[in-house]
Amino acid sequence: MMENLEEEVAETWDSRAEQDEEMLVCEGLEDWNGFISGGTGGGEAEEEDLVTEWRPGEPVRPQHVLKLNSYTKDYLCSPEDNIYNVSFSRFKIRDVVSGAVILDIKKLQPAEIQDIIEHETNRFIRYHFSPAFLTLREIGATLEFTVGSKALSRFRLIERHFYRNLLLKTFDFEIGFCIPHSRNTCEHIYCLPDLDPNIVEEMIGNPFETRSDSFYFVNNKLMMHHKAEYSFTGTDSSRE
Repeated sequence: MMENLEEEVAETWDSRAEQDEEMLVCEGLEDWNGFISGGTGGGEAEEEDLVTEWRPGEPVRPQHVLKLNSYTKDYLCSPEDNIYNVSFSRFKIRDVVSGAVILDIKKLQPAEIQDIIEHETNRFIRYHFSPAFLTLREIGATLEFTVGSKALSRFRLIERHFYRNLLLKTFDFEIGFCIPHSRNTCEHIYCLPDLDPNIVEEMIGNPFETRSDSFYFVNNKLMMHHKAEYSFTGTDSSRE
């Protein structure tokens, strides 16, 4: 797994300035990857945490993933790196303008929070939306999750959304501190970008070529990495 990490980070490293991008989440699936999107302005690293170059054997930092110039080919960490036993139990998105709930996925959770690392976990998901999804302007995203016996300090999510190799938008959301053995809920409101009509047409016509990486950090060290692909045809084309 770590040899894949070395190859992935080296292959996709790019020092160019980050572009604005955005995309969003998905549709009624029981298995999901804990997708949530935040604003582009939050969660800046402190000066002592700034990293200019990734070296093999070192932790993956926020500054490393912010410089990736494409969707990753492999995972940059393993399920075992989730030593905090973060487990997502609900994900809901809604259209802020109309109030319509677009997606509400709940996962059965035991009454008592279990401090067990899940070695086998689904870190990849495909989302199916109608073309109308790309016309939405404001989205509210609610995430519920539990934490194991270790506290989360500076819990942070960075998402990178691409259509092919075009960066659509980056979301950088600082969730903050979570106490041990806790159940947590957070919601954030954000605006979707105005996409070029030609790009929208291509995204609709090419299912699952719109992709995202979701990177979860604690104390500026990568501890979870989830991947997703998106279709905007309105049909479940993964079953075709």
